[in-house]
Amino acid sequence: MTILPGVTIGSGSVIGAGSVVTRDVPANVVALGTACRVVREIGDHDREFYRRDEPIDPELFA
Repeated sequence: MTILPGVTIGSGSVIGAGSVVTRDVPANVVALGTACRVVREIGDHDREFYRRDEPIDPELFA
C-alpha cells in the first residue's frame, strides 16, 4: 500500500493490499485499487459477521 503525503484515511476504514491512496478516504469504508476508490461502506452486518453468515465469536475479543 502506498499513501501519498497529505492524504488522510478515516477511522475504521479498510484499505486493500497494493492500493495507491491518492485522495482522502472517508471513515468506515472499504477502498482498494491503484488510484484507490471506495468500494462499499462497512455496515452493521460487517460488525456481526466476518464471512457472509459466520458470526464473530465475542470470546475472541474478551
